[in-house]
Amino acid sequence: MLVLAKAVLSMMIGFILSVIFGCIMIPLLKRINVKQKVSTYLKKSHRLKEGTPTMGGLIFIIPTILTTIILLVTNKINMSHNLGIVMFVFIAYAILGFLDDYLIIRRGNNIGLTEFQKLFGQIVIALVFFFIFMKSGATPTMEITSLGLKINMGWFYGIFILFCLVASSNAVNITDGLDGLAGGLSLIAFLALGLISWNSLGISGSSDIAIFCFVLFGTLLGFLLFNTYPAKVFMGDTGSLSLGATLASVALITKHEITFIVIMGVFIFETLVCIIQTVSMVWFHHKVFLMTPFHHHLEKLGWEERDIVKFFWVIGLILSMAALIFSVWI
Repeated sequence: MLVLAKAVLSMMIGFILSVIFGCIMIPLLKRINVKQKVSTYLKKSHRLKEGTPTMGGLIFIIPTILTTIILLVTNKINMSHNLGIVMFVFIAYAILGFLDDYLIIRRGNNIGLTEFQKLFGQIVIALVFFFIFMKSGATPTMEITSLGLKINMGWFYGIFILFCLVASSNAVNITDGLDGLAGGLSLIAFLALGLISWNSLGISGSSDIAIFCFVLFGTLLGFLLFNTYPAKVFMGDTGSLSLGATLASVALITKHEITFIVIMGVFIFETLVCIIQTVSMVWFHHKVFLMTPFHHHLEKLGWEERDIVKFFWVIGLILSMAALIFSVWI
């Protein structure tokens, strides 16, 4: 009962703070002219969104940090090495995304940080992750318990961490193209990972990481009040990069990398569609899809935005439920 009470308390505090912060933040973003630039290639309904405030990721990022501090101060959770890693990744990627959004707004176009600058920042974050992770006494191994496999990756584990953080953060960023799409899918993913983390009994601080996931569930739920159709604010790279990298960090620490692939199914599919389209255009000068990511392809086919979002949410929920069952054996 205490476990359930902690989970509900963390969600409730996160949700309330997120709603309060959203009511304050959105008028402020409008006042300082922090507005989204919309591509001219999108449908007219998207172009009507020009000028909607961006950097809305702050609406769930700051309340998540505040809620976690409240829980730490009141001794509801403890600060472990592993929780420290997750919070570091969450904040570091938020800062990286914030810098990207800031430069885009300041320049008045869709050009923010260069690819080299983003990659350099991600490499630094991955190195810090690897250092703290190894300092905590963890081993650089990937485990697949159902097959009895325990693969020691050695120094290559650092590269593996970088790949996971970069791939996951960019996958969420790519999926963030419709009102409430990335936010809703991330909310479902954090709920699943929270439940999986709580069951990772052999991992130091796993229950505290689970609480952190539930906090994010609450703050994202509050954010979705402002981000679902018609969106009053967009999360921007500030939110999407942070969410993707944090999801990956939780999966890495709890040793559920394979399960994570199932949970991230929709994000991975959206990314693969973009890769297939790019390869096809470069090598064969032919479009496989009407437009990428895939949610825009469906729009071109005549699907309504709200129907696409609901469809992807349902798929994400089914995959997360499958992952929970899957995690019992994997």
